[in-house]
Amino acid sequence: MLTGIVIDALDVARMERFWQEATQGRTNGLRLRCVPTSTPKPTLKNRVHLDLAGGPDWEAEVARLINLGARRADIGQGDVPWDVLADPEGNELCVLRPGHPGVRADSGLVAICLDVAEEDGYAQSAFWQAQADWRAVEALPGGTRLRRKSTSAVSLVMGPPAAPKAERNRLRLEVTRPGGKPGEYRDPGGNEFHIRR
Repeated sequence: MLTGIVIDALDVARMERFWQEATQGRTNGLRLRCVPTSTPKPTLKNRVHLDLAGGPDWEAEVARLINLGARRADIGQGDVPWDVLADPEGNELCVLRPGHPGVRADSGLVAICLDVAEEDGYAQSAFWQAQADWRAVEALPGGTRLRRKSTSAVSLVMGPPAAPKAERNRLRLEVTRPGGKPGEYRDPGGNEFHIRR
């Protein structure tokens, strides 16, 4: 079952504090776990990023996140109905405005976004449904939205565009599998993920 996200961090304590405060602890039971790295984030956009709900006063939520250490980011998104920020170490995140499709909460984590090339969409959806034990609840243009239960606040959104895969992903999905062999593995799109017992 998909139980968390692993985040590479130069400063683990700072990043754990940022994400705890950014989500206000509202992660629908998913664990955000920061692990030490000595490698700064490359300039390429991450293939995995997190979406937070902005709520009715989304402008105040964006300001709150900036006060916590986030900054505005431009990844070529243009004029979109959400705000793109980066956490203190440059990892992209989005703040979704009210009425955004699939948002079921006014605050906290609402989506884990995994870039998937359109031609890999079916294989990735099937793989992650099996690994995560989450089910497809919505077809998206070139992708899929999965949820643990149909009523869950957090979804796993997969679809294009897929950022080039040049280095190890800084954010990785984590699966708990009793009896499984712990370690780091790759999904059909080459994205690293973790298995825990």
